[in-house]
Amino acid sequence: MPALTAVDASKREFVRLLALAAAAGMPLATPGAQEAAALYDVPPPFAGTGAVSLLHFTDCHAQLLPIRFREPSVNLGVGAMSGQWPHRVGAALLRAAGIAEGSALAHAFTHLDFEAASRRYGRVGGFAHLATLVRRLKASRPGALLLDGGDTWQGSATALWTQGRDMVQAQLALGVDVMTGHWEFTYGMERVKRIVDHELKGRIDFVAQNVKTADFGDPVFAPYVMREVNGVPLAIVGQAFPYTPIANPRYFVADWSFGIQEEHLQQVVDEARAKGAQLVVLLSHNGMDVDLKLASRVRGIDAILGGHTHDGVPVAVPVRNAGGTTLVTNAGSNGKFLGVLDLQVKDRRLADHRWRLLPVFSDLLAPDAAMAALIDKLRAPHAAKLREELAVTDGLLYRRGNFNGSWDQLLCDALMAVQGAQIAFSPGFRWGTTLLPGEAITREAMMSQLAITYPYATLTEMSGTTIKTVLEDVADNLFNPDPYYQQGGDMVRVGGLAYRLTPGAKMGARIDDMRLDGKPIEADKTYKVAGWAPVAEDARRAGNKPVWEVVEAWLAQQGGRVGPRRIDTPTLVGVQGNAGLAA
Repeated sequence: MPALTAVDASKREFVRLLALAAAAGMPLATPGAQEAAALYDVPPPFAGTGAVSLLHFTDCHAQLLPIRFREPSVNLGVGAMSGQWPHRVGAALLRAAGIAEGSALAHAFTHLDFEAASRRYGRVGGFAHLATLVRRLKASRPGALLLDGGDTWQGSATALWTQGRDMVQAQLALGVDVMTGHWEFTYGMERVKRIVDHELKGRIDFVAQNVKTADFGDPVFAPYVMREVNGVPLAIVGQAFPYTPIANPRYFVADWSFGIQEEHLQQVVDEARAKGAQLVVLLSHNGMDVDLKLASRVRGIDAILGGHTHDGVPVAVPVRNAGGTTLVTNAGSNGKFLGVLDLQVKDRRLADHRWRLLPVFSDLLAPDAAMAALIDKLRAPHAAKLREELAVTDGLLYRRGNFNGSWDQLLCDALMAVQGAQIAFSPGFRWGTTLLPGEAITREAMMSQLAITYPYATLTEMSGTTIKTVLEDVADNLFNPDPYYQQGGDMVRVGGLAYRLTPGAKMGARIDDMRLDGKPIEADKTYKVAGWAPVAEDARRAGNKPVWEVVEAWLAQQGGRVGPRRIDTPTLVGVQGNAGLAA
């Protein structure tokens, strides 16, 4: 009888998982077992000494259970970034990646026909299902490391209520080896250091070369960690979100400095090479545009495993620099994807690579029993509160894209109605799960849009000039042609306000034709503007309510059902034919 190959073993394991899932009553026939098998029939790793495998997930935003998540229909690139990865959506993304329309992969990577496709393929993610995939891949890739790109401890009610404790336990059970951070820092310096120095110590390395003390510039965390995989010395360098004190409240990290720290990164890479590293990988939370520029300027990085912008990119983008080529990847969000990077080292340098970004379809992967039991235990004290139904939605509720999603619109509508405002601003956050028409808005679903440590709802009087300034500042943050000046999320979401936006215009000249109820906004007139998530420290002392109290009050007024939202999106100028704008 011939020896069992790695591919045969992989297929046999998949059949075993199908049997387990069928025994659990999972609807495996929905997408077709043959299509499912193709999704997870990953080519074997490189053979022999010098083979290194890295598994990567990022931006899970504390989603322990399977969810629905709609990919963006708008992800505009401007200037040199126009039409390039990651600024491709819908059919343009499928064409560039060679993915068939109507397939499971098309659903994973795009918004196309989302409602029907989501009902067909089911939910995505879930740590129990992710654990099954991780364990399967590690079994075929001895020594493989699991890297977590951050935004792990924030995004759910239970993570907020436990200050990230539930997610730390889930990470440990999943077998994370190395991580970096962003939203983790919004629990404050003391909480973050306690977790890193006590709960993770000796089990998960937290690395961030660009976080230093504000006084003397000493490192707050280890800049990198050295590991040996299959005889290859490997350095994993951490890059935390560089604009944390700008995008989030400064008072949470008052004693720490951030930034891209490009020169220091080069020194760290050179140091790791001098210590014998044959591979150097950057575990980054920069956002993909920043990573692409960084890759062109810093020598000696073999691959960047990136996060922050939630881009599920099915290819590894090669970037040339003075030292050679760096591969840049991005692994999506919400536990929806697992990146698999297989590397081959010969003569002490990277000789070959393979990259796959695998969608985690929870109907196609049997839940890992131990992880499922842990999740049940972590959620048990909060279960009744989480599943309480606040209303039912008659329309699709989603948040993802450069401008308002329907969840964002719901939040703006609630803020205006409850607070008596004419206009509402909601932050351009990318995290937040999706609901299909007819599904319940539970407290858990609502909190997946709102669970932060600075949740205060505000009501402010603003002049027309100030309103324009706010919009211009955020637009420059999003559409500045230099990625190093892009400092955070998507465009601020608006309620009640219509405006025109020219993404390719110069700073201060992108916004015009602002209107309220069809009438032009007047520069010197004052308007009542509702908002939430203020970064100023005094907001938490001003008696402002948490935003979830405002939204829950509005939901209670809707008679049990919430109608489809009319989404306030700007009129766009100069972007016709852009691959980042769905037709």
